[in-house]
Amino acid sequence: MQAVKMVITGPFNSGKTEFISAISEIDVVSTERRITSAAEQVKETTTVAMDFGRITVGSDLVLYLFGTPGQRRFDFMWEILSEGMLGFVVMVDSTKPETFREARRILETFESYAGTPFVVAANKQDKEDAWEPEDLRIILRLPETIKVLHCVATEKESVKNVLLELLYSVLERMDEESAAS
Repeated sequence: MQAVKMVITGPFNSGKTEFISAISEIDVVSTERRITSAAEQVKETTTVAMDFGRITVGSDLVLYLFGTPGQRRFDFMWEILSEGMLGFVVMVDSTKPETFREARRILETFESYAGTPFVVAANKQDKEDAWEPEDLRIILRLPETIKVLHCVATEKESVKNVLLELLYSVLERMDEESAAS
């Protein structure tokens, strides 16, 4: 059985913990702590180190999902969590344009850690005020080669589709690398 490490990253409150919780076949190992700052009271807890989940894909592949903290004060964990990853998902809250610049910064940071494939999950697509994935592509200045995917992080099928697209990107990269050698 082959184990593959995937990282789920993105700004604060973009849906990383919900994403992993929706698909993990084990209880998610979480480092959620109560938020004490009144400025961030959009939710009661935040990830301070990581979330960890696991999903078995077929009989020979296991995905280990590592969710990063979204707040800048915990960004020292990002590089640690990125070690050994074969790909990553950048979660974007499609209803919060004020977080798009931070999502771009996080995306660029993770690209600098490793040249691994990634996809962007346009989360909260079930909300009326959600930006369309193609509009997010434009605002995030992403080329057509990067997949910007419809996502609802609380729905298992939606999460599964995002992870499958990331897996396809990883396999495509592996095929390209083996053809080049």
